[in-house]
Amino acid sequence: MSRRAVLRGAGLGGLTVAVAGAGALSYRASDQQLLDSDRGAPFDAWRHWRDGSGPAGLVAAAVVAASPHNTQPWLFRASDARVDVYADPTRRLGSPDPYGREMYVGLGCALENLVLAARAHGYDPRVTLLPDQAEETLAARVEVAAGRPQRSALFDAIGDRHTNRGPYRNEPVPADLLAALTGLADRDGPASLAWFVPAEERQELGAMMVAAARAVVADEQQSRDNFAWLRTDADAITRHRDGLTLDAQGMSNLVTSVAKLLPATSRAAGDRFWVKQTDSVHTRTAAAYGMILVPDPLEPSAQLAGGRLLQRIHLAATTRGLALQHMNQITERIDRDVSLGRSPEFGARLGGLIGSQDQQALATFRVGFPVRAGRRSPRRTAAEVTR
Repeated sequence: MSRRAVLRGAGLGGLTVAVAGAGALSYRASDQQLLDSDRGAPFDAWRHWRDGSGPAGLVAAAVVAASPHNTQPWLFRASDARVDVYADPTRRLGSPDPYGREMYVGLGCALENLVLAARAHGYDPRVTLLPDQAEETLAARVEVAAGRPQRSALFDAIGDRHTNRGPYRNEPVPADLLAALTGLADRDGPASLAWFVPAEERQELGAMMVAAARAVVADEQQSRDNFAWLRTDADAITRHRDGLTLDAQGMSNLVTSVAKLLPATSRAAGDRFWVKQTDSVHTRTAAAYGMILVPDPLEPSAQLAGGRLLQRIHLAATTRGLALQHMNQITERIDRDVSLGRSPEFGARLGGLIGSQDQQALATFRVGFPVRAGRRSPRRTAAEVTR
């Protein structure tokens, strides 16, 4: 089977195969680290997330948390008694996240990893969200006092948790497992979890996701801002140590390898691929959708609390063999419409699906049992993001 035929079968047939000859293929394979895709400096954080000591060492676990488009929008400051978590405004998505909802959800994910690591390392962590209004980017403060080590299954799963954008098996998620994940929400916290499991609910939400994906790529600015975080070659991965990679797209080893042999994709081709995957893989194979709900999705403390819950769910899902993919195109379109002074195209439809006047969607994800394991994404190390 030719490379062109492989790519056509994977929805990439519109790309031009520009590599010819065994010598060129060999060079390109080496240049793209075809056979060694998750090793080297951009992936060191995944091998050393347990290695730190003292409060500063807790950051090693925080940096492998989930974040929107793998933007890693965090900075940390550590002392003997605490770790402060800061937002890095230079890593905002721009038009897909005009109000910082996804940035603060990502910060909440990092905060959850940090707290789990603190307990495992023998600290009693005390978390304060938005502790100093004079420091606009200070998102959270974690004071650490000596305590009893509390290793947990969630802590042990930190290094195995990866977003899985591949197909999921045609197998329902047991109701008791979904109930256990629901129970991870803090009883007195602002964030809760809703599930959408029946076929008609999944079809309705999936159709909205596909429509929202099409709306995102039709929006020139959103398309450009998303594409800025795509890392399609080894040089870009080594230079940036962030963003979305070909390995993280959930394709088979064969299709991923062939895609790496091609020249870097264009923005238009990347947009088409994402819409096609959303339609034919992501929404078609979701066993269930989960949604983090909060009273006000644009309130930073609710965003942080929701991010902590989302990370907790992803870690717990990992311990049970479940795959999870964050899917936020609907809320990205809602926020984009509001930022431009327009009536949100998807607002009423999503509100009708949620069916509550008091709770709104903060973040959405799909779950299921994966066909293949998710892969590591590049990360900046703790040293690179600690002041």
